[in-house]
Amino acid sequence: MKKLFLLIINIIIFTTTHLWSQKIQTDTLKVYGNCEMCKARIERAAFVKGVISAKWSSKTKLLIIQYKPNKVSRETIEQSILDVGHDLEDKKAEDKVYEKLHLCCRYREEKE
Repeated sequence: MKKLFLLIINIIIFTTTHLWSQKIQTDTLKVYGNCEMCKARIERAAFVKGVISAKWSSKTKLLIIQYKPNKVSRETIEQSILDVGHDLEDKKAEDKVYEKLHLCCRYREEKE
């Protein structure tokens, strides 16, 4: 019984230490969009495995992401956003994907 108790304590200590040792990175991305539908789509696309939070503002066009760089890269998150039709400050989504966005979500006319 004592050995089982010590084993459980060691597992808890190891797990807690491991979780605390994982770094969390925060980045801000400029992501183009217009409305609440865009907000939901952008945040859902950004929330890939390894992302802890993703919050986008339609006013500032800024997406603040918190993620574990040992689980996911910024490039993977960016690509996921591009794949749903939203441009980044320095990368453009494919036209065929952009054209599938709802009319109120189309932002390129405003941007260009």
